[in-house]
Amino acid sequence: MAMVCLSDFEAYAKKYLPKIAWDYFAAGADDCTTRDENILAYKRIRFRPRMLRNVSVMDIRTKILGMEISFPVGIAPTGFHQLAWPDGEKSTARAARAMNTCYIASTYSTCTLEEISAAAPGGLRWFQLYVHRNRAASQQLVQRAEALGFQGLVLTADLPYTGKRRDDVRNGFRLPPHMKLKNLEQAFEVCKMSPLDPSVTWNDIYWLRSLTRLPIIIKGILTREDAELAVRHGVQGIIVSNHGGRQLDEGPATIDALVEVVEAVRGRVEVYVDGGIRKGSDVLKALALGAKCVFIGRPALWGLAYKGEEGLQDVLRILQDEFRLSMALAGCASVSEIGQHLVQFSKL
Repeated sequence: MAMVCLSDFEAYAKKYLPKIAWDYFAAGADDCTTRDENILAYKRIRFRPRMLRNVSVMDIRTKILGMEISFPVGIAPTGFHQLAWPDGEKSTARAARAMNTCYIASTYSTCTLEEISAAAPGGLRWFQLYVHRNRAASQQLVQRAEALGFQGLVLTADLPYTGKRRDDVRNGFRLPPHMKLKNLEQAFEVCKMSPLDPSVTWNDIYWLRSLTRLPIIIKGILTREDAELAVRHGVQGIIVSNHGGRQLDEGPATIDALVEVVEAVRGRVEVYVDGGIRKGSDVLKALALGAKCVFIGRPALWGLAYKGEEGLQDVLRILQDEFRLSMALAGCASVSEIGQHLVQFSKL
């Protein structure tokens, strides 16, 4: 089967992954309204393409926190990559390095930070942190990541408790016995009581800043008020995210929330977005509305499920080619020419 677009990888993953793994990756919270809205919201945005603009030479590179990436698509933090492919996050790291883009490794990786780092030396990697009740374990993780050369710390802010994902409840989801949360097993075992710390507040950003010199990016911001608080607390970046629709259902689609957040920060920090990106034209829409870069979650897992590192590279390459083509057809020869003038919201 020719893999032409990201939905081809989705269909493959749905067909071949074990049902419990597919359901875990696909799950949204409650009615999955927000999960689905993340995708639908992109369809309400229309382009205003410009003509006769000389797009014979294209430059799709950009920089995030001063580091150049080959195009403005990175890999969002998602857990349990070994459910999709035996090599798990090691394959993800290798694919990101091969495509010269950023991979955000999850606290809930099924490979250790050391394994991820060794798999793709020199790759651009950030580490995503859930703050746990065992603060010493969280501190140790942050310091391990920095020592291993991770270049950013991504604090996930939208998970004081895990959202209700019905299929996971029905399936009694748990990791197979041979898989472990490799970065946490020395500190504690995942138990009946959630190890996540629901008492985390904005003041904990100061605590994190006392532990590391890494830039801090906060993930899970959806409102103007929280965007302003993020800037005030000295973060270097914001990822507009609703956790793929897996937390609070019936919140805003991320592409809709992006506009509010970008207006609030007024260029003081970089703003990124994840959730619902399925085509290169979606990437162009997100950049037009002020995102510096987008991050993909589920599509990266579909790529892994298809052919591991090679499959994930295929997913990234398709997005890269579609993004380049969309830019050219919209009349932009470089990322610096993308702006809000390129889009309008549909009246429908």
